Amino acid sequence: MPDTPSEPEVFKKDTSRLQRLRRLLTSSLDPRAWAHALKVVNYYNYTHVQELRKASLGRNVRISPTVSFSNAQNVSIGENGRIGAGCSLWAGPDEGRIEIGPDAMFGPNVMVTAAGYRFNEGSPVTKQPMKEADVVLGRDVWVGYAAVILPGTVIGDGAIIGANAVVRGQIPENAIMTGNPAQQVGTRSIAPPQ
Repeated sequence: MPDTPSEPEVFKKDTSRLQRLRRLLTSSLDPRAWAHALKVVNYYNYTHVQELRKASLGRNVRISPTVSFSNAQNVSIGENGRIGAGCSLWAGPDEGRIEIGPDAMFGPNVMVTAAGYRFNEGSPVTKQPMKEADVVLGRDVWVGYAAVILPGTVIGDGAIIGANAVVRGQIPENAIMTGNPAQQVGTRSIAPPQ
């Protein structure tokens, strides 16, 4: 049986440290790399840093650095709120507010929007007026991974929204909601304070 190489020759060549250092320096001097880095910093500043300053935040609120905001002057988060990584809080530019009650907790990648475009026939969606409606989440609401909360939604105190649920409308207190569209699958029992 003839000897067959286990790997192509291309992968067997060991690059020296000097070659790797040269590659690193060459790529870091590439103006395209710097342009991309500046775009990333600008986007982060525009969607997080500047917008976060406009939001109304209660005491002890924790917000992941990867949360993005739109029209944050129309966003309020109650005390002890927790907003997980990759969440998007997109309020309307005019009247669509997002109000998150105290002790609310969002898992990663939750999307809350208080505005959307109409889609009537006759003109492109982007040329149609926005439809805005407030989104209100009560006290002690837990929203799971990648849930979507649509304009006009009101979620009662103590409700739990399951992962990947798509929520619209009135959600009762202590309801456990899952699915697309979200359906109530149970009720959360909360012990009375002692």
